[in-house]
Amino acid sequence: MPPRPASSRSSGTRIVGRALTCAVFALAGLLFYISAQTARGTDLRTDNSLLSLSDVIRQRSAQNQQSQAQLADLQARSQELTEQQGGNPADVSRQDALRQGAALEPLQGPGLTVTLNDAPPNATARIPGVPEPGVNDLVIHQQDIQAVVNALWRGGAEGVQVMDQRLISTSAVRCVGNTLLLQGRVYSPPYVVKAVGRTDALRTAVEADPTIRNYLQYVQAYGLGWKVQESGDLTVPGYSGTADLRSAGGQ
Repeated sequence: MPPRPASSRSSGTRIVGRALTCAVFALAGLLFYISAQTARGTDLRTDNSLLSLSDVIRQRSAQNQQSQAQLADLQARSQELTEQQGGNPADVSRQDALRQGAALEPLQGPGLTVTLNDAPPNATARIPGVPEPGVNDLVIHQQDIQAVVNALWRGGAEGVQVMDQRLISTSAVRCVGNTLLLQGRVYSPPYVVKAVGRTDALRTAVEADPTIRNYLQYVQAYGLGWKVQESGDLTVPGYSGTADLRSAGGQ
């Protein structure tokens, strides 16, 4: 068979080249389509997932506040019905003791208020020879709040309040990022912890705690917030949330 002329060979080469070009464009189009479907029209490199998580936490916090308000109203109605029905004085006294033990009733008396706060923005070392702080050196951590709460319990506190909430046996102090998550609500610093009890015993327990002593070194070195106030007439509210056991930690 005689060989093909040169013009036929070049024509075949052009056809193959065009086919390969079409295939490349088709593959690129498919990749763009898959990427668009995966992102559903959004930027793949955004932090929308983190923003969504923050929104969920705020939404749940608002829902929990509404539920706790409804529960407090129901508890008040129940107490009102109990008082209307009367009853054996011994039974009433026993109920009052149980309510106090469950932290459902407010407490009033002498006590201690401890306030912790992040260091000022752009804080630097205040003591010669101390290294410059990192980000974690300038913020309140979960163990700092837990140390204060535990020290107050050891000091004989009759009741402890963190921010605007009374603590019970199932309460757990948790930090998510630089915020406090407590019983379904989210809080930002400064963090305020109150306790009703003998002020001298409470202060002694706080000053003797090794974790708090370590924290006070950071207070001196970098300016973390720390304030202890005694009061002769301090009030902590009754617990108004649910008593479900969600975590065994934090106490």
